[in-house]
Amino acid sequence: MSTAATQVSELSDRVRDRLARRHPGSVIGELAVLPGGHSGLTYSVTAGDARYVVKAVPPGQRPVGRNDVLRQARVLGALAGSAVPVPGVAAVDDTRPAWFAMEFALGEALEPVLDDPEVAPATARARMLEITAVLRRLHATDIHTPGLDPPEPLDAAGELERWSRTLHAVPVQLRPGGEELLARLARDVPDGLPPVLLHGDFRLGNVLCVDERAVAVVDWEIWSVGDPRIDLGWFLLFADHRNFPQLGRAVPGLPGEAELLDAYLDGRPAMPAMDWFRALGRLKMAAIMGHNLRRHREGKHHDPDQERLPPTIAAMIRTARDILG
Repeated sequence: MSTAATQVSELSDRVRDRLARRHPGSVIGELAVLPGGHSGLTYSVTAGDARYVVKAVPPGQRPVGRNDVLRQARVLGALAGSAVPVPGVAAVDDTRPAWFAMEFALGEALEPVLDDPEVAPATARARMLEITAVLRRLHATDIHTPGLDPPEPLDAAGELERWSRTLHAVPVQLRPGGEELLARLARDVPDGLPPVLLHGDFRLGNVLCVDERAVAVVDWEIWSVGDPRIDLGWFLLFADHRNFPQLGRAVPGLPGEAELLDAYLDGRPAMPAMDWFRALGRLKMAAIMGHNLRRHREGKHHDPDQERLPPTIAAMIRTARDILG
């Protein structure tokens, strides 16, 4: 047996032992790789009638960045029982390689304008409005909640610097107008708002829903604390299929950006400089897509589907510049 296989076997033994203590007398299944995980290693496992998702640090990897699975467990634990639905944490083990187990939440996480299968338009509309309220409640969470141990807050300037570096790593021919967009954003960085708990990738594709009800916000790999408009600018991107040429589809009745923003505010005063953060969200998407396409073309991650991205990258940059005026 290889070293990696041995380490996975040892992880399986540790998980099964912990779950056996939680479910005495129940049959504990073997770890099964769960497709779709983007951080660490992701498995599913059964314990009697219960089912769990296990996230673990890959063997030989340091628990940093997306591999720091225990920081995900922290935010889930801090939100347990709150107005933000999250999977319950069943077990945490900080022995290297660290892992944690959370409840397997039933539901579907589909992006209406992007994902197959298609969501019925009325359901898609209801879900978008539902999770807008979830985002508002997330941002109302006390960032000093015990156990959260939040990092230093993100501000607009820091976010712009971070995604500027990512965009600059993309070949210039894949990001037409990118330099002008970066310059215009840098010229008018807005003052910050009081920091809140941020998901980092909040959208319907990361919220499990049953019918029209949100049952669990998932994929907390890049949660942070910072300006609420960072989450909002990203979330609003997914309200319009025209942001995704050759990728998106029209969904009749889907709330637009203005309606979603009104729903988020729920009668509160308008947030200043939202257009700057809407443009920042588009910059972020262009940078991510450009990075993924570059990796494909360099042979680092073969995925021919990435060749569909150039029109959307260009549209993200163009519409961001249009938003800024």
